Amino acid sequence: MRIRGAKRTTTVAAVLAALVLPLTACGGSDDGGNEQAGEKSRPEQARTVDLKRIPDVGDRLRKQIPADSRQVVAVYGQGEDSADSTIVLYTKSGSTWDKTRSWEGHNGKKGWTTDHREGDKRSPVGVFTLSDAGGVLADPGARLPYTRSAGFQAPHYWAKSHWNDFDYVIAIDYNRVKGTSPNDPTRPEGQSKGGSIWLHMDHGSGTSACVSLSKAGMKYLLRTLDPDQHPVVVMGDRANLKA
Repeated sequence: MRIRGAKRTTTVAAVLAALVLPLTACGGSDDGGNEQAGEKSRPEQARTVDLKRIPDVGDRLRKQIPADSRQVVAVYGQGEDSADSTIVLYTKSGSTWDKTRSWEGHNGKKGWTTDHREGDKRSPVGVFTLSDAGGVLADPGARLPYTRSAGFQAPHYWAKSHWNDFDYVIAIDYNRVKGTSPNDPTRPEGQSKGGSIWLHMDHGSGTSACVSLSKAGMKYLLRTLDPDQHPVVVMGDRANLKA
């Protein structure tokens, strides 16, 4: 039984090869992205309350949201081949959903896929739980278990605009072991299925498979997503979300 609010706080002096490996799913230096994390995020949208269901999510994915989940991060990709997306936090109140916060962000450089593979530069479509968090920076007050480690540091042979990508991360539970640090390299379904899919800080352009948003947005999610509320992410391009 995990004690609520417990934190994994670890200081690592050097970046170990086993911890650097998972970063390849999220980063890279093959695009420009000169803007600092957060500069492209737009102001928070007006709060909307008492929604009967999460907008623009069809029955196929809606039925995959656990019945006890009261926090949903919805990632609305602009198109199947687009790297641009909007990230919205919905909170359930009684039997209805409240639209709590919204940010602009990015997904995989090449868009979305329903059959993600290692290195395809596309983000996986689906519903995934959110169980663990971490980053280079100290815990900002996360409710999810948080691992601080130098092992999250992006390699400095990447473009400088990417160096702060993993200051804060939240693991998306795709092909990973829940209850471990986000940079645990274990992939239960095998290496070919990809992994290390995270919510992390934005560098102004597409990722290798992750979803990115502003530093302020990441801090808000870290301080808000509560394991007792069983948070999940529902993510995909708008057409697949509606299917």
